Amino acid sequence: MARNIKPKQLVPKFLTRGRLLMANVAPQSGQVKPIHDIHQQEHEDVLLLVERWLGVELDRSSAAYGNTGSTVGFRTNTGMWVRIQWRRADRMNGQSWTGAECASVLTGVSKPQLRRSVRWQDEPRDAVWRADEMTLVKAPVIAENGSITTDPQLGNAWWSELKKSLTALASHSTDRVGMGQAHLTRRLTEVFGDAVDTHVDEWGTAHADLHWGNLTAAKCHLLDWEDWGAAPRGYDAATLWGFSLGVPSVADRVQNEFRQDLCTRAGRLSQLLFCANVLRAHARSGKTMPFTEPARHAADSLISQLRAEQGEGRA
Repeated sequence: MARNIKPKQLVPKFLTRGRLLMANVAPQSGQVKPIHDIHQQEHEDVLLLVERWLGVELDRSSAAYGNTGSTVGFRTNTGMWVRIQWRRADRMNGQSWTGAECASVLTGVSKPQLRRSVRWQDEPRDAVWRADEMTLVKAPVIAENGSITTDPQLGNAWWSELKKSLTALASHSTDRVGMGQAHLTRRLTEVFGDAVDTHVDEWGTAHADLHWGNLTAAKCHLLDWEDWGAAPRGYDAATLWGFSLGVPSVADRVQNEFRQDLCTRAGRLSQLLFCANVLRAHARSGKTMPFTEPARHAADSLISQLRAEQGEGRA
């Protein structure tokens, strides 16, 4: 449900869950410039608007900035969490922009619950903003940069909760696309040529960005639902495995916990896709990550396994 509101109009505190507010306002300052990184550029006027429209106070000391410079989150005086995000007006991706509210229909998945949102156009900054108020997850993320270099020492209950969430998620039907066949084929062919047949034969619904920066502990929650959608079977497990390669014992644990998915053709292609992305990034930047060399070795093994399966299929 949407309605237009004026800059000085207060949002009633009795707004119900899921209410969407929309506005088109300009910031007060005449010195505002197009935004590039919310962490580096002044945005107090944005925070004041969010407080006004959602009827909350943001705890500035709790600010948590994302790695891309496009998001920041705050605790509120009402015991909730507000996540603020911007996008270039001419680079809007409808799927990722609506990920949070679309994910609100998911059941059986351990994640924050969306309560209400506000969006507005910011012409001086050449941006569109959104602020989502959601339930507060007090458990910290496991690794802010997404990958691990030490064992996070996760217990059996944590792994059980993750499996439960991913199993429930995989069964949901959606028109959203988390990782499509065309992109997978293009990337694998770019990096490995025609080494393997890239056809995916099994699909499910995935979070589609399941790294250690989107998982919390000791209580397991899945955060940031911008990209979720249909993906090859085992895609989430393959992504988490890849970001665990810097700690072999954890990578092995992922393999063991999700072996029924990762040992399928779709699961192996998903793992190979992670390796392809790593090797492509390394070739472009020259920067070595903890998982770079393990991914290189894993790619050789995965290609051999997929080729062997192709040979058996022709026999």
